[in-house]
Amino acid sequence: MTDRNAIEVFADIWCPFAYVGLRMIRNYRNKVGATDTAITVRSWPLELVNSAPMDPVKAKGNCDALREQVAPDAFACVNVDNFPTSTLDALTLIAHAYSVDIDRGENATFRVREALFEEGRDISDHTVLDDLAREIGVSDYGDPTHAAVHADWQEGKKRGVIGSPHFFYGTVGTFCPSLQMTREPATGLTIHTDASRLQEFLEQCFI
Repeated sequence: MTDRNAIEVFADIWCPFAYVGLRMIRNYRNKVGATDTAITVRSWPLELVNSAPMDPVKAKGNCDALREQVAPDAFACVNVDNFPTSTLDALTLIAHAYSVDIDRGENATFRVREALFEEGRDISDHTVLDDLAREIGVSDYGDPTHAAVHADWQEGKKRGVIGSPHFFYGTVGTFCPSLQMTREPATGLTIHTDASRLQEFLEQCFI
C-alpha cells in the first residue's frame, strides 16, 4: 500500500451500480488532475451478504437500464449465459493486487470489471482469472479461504457499509453517491445521475 490519499470503496465486482460509480469517480479525478488520490476498492461480497449468488437475469436487466439511461458507453457485452457463479476468487485477485501496490490494485479492480461487463468473460473461470492475473502482473493470488475478502467484509460491517457501492473518504462515508434509483412495477427501474450528491462527495475528496 501507500501513504497517498485514497477514496475507499466497498463493492462487489458484479454490482453494475458500483462499476458506474467507480468510472465516474475515476473520470472526475483524471479530469481535475488529482493523481495523488488513489481509489482503493475493497470487497463487499454480495453472495455472502445475501447468502446467494447474483441472479444473472436481474444483473443483465440492471446493466441494460444503466446503459440506456446513464452510461451509454458501458456494458458493451453482458453475457447471461457466461455470467460468473461467484466473485470470491476474483475479489481475492484484486485484494492481492492491492497488496502488491495501490496502482496495481486499482488497475486490477477496473480490468476485472471490464472483462465482465465489456467483454462478457466469466470471471469465476480460473482460466480467465489466470489470464487477467498475468495481464495485471500478479501471481500466486489463489486462496481457497478467501481470507482477504472476509477481512474486508468484516471491516465493512464495522464501518457501517450498507451495500455495494459504499464510498469513504477519511471519516466521510456515503452509499452510492453517484446514482438515484427508483423501481416501480409499471415502469421498472429508473436511474438518474445524482449530480449534486456526487459533487458534494467529490469536493471533499479533491479539495
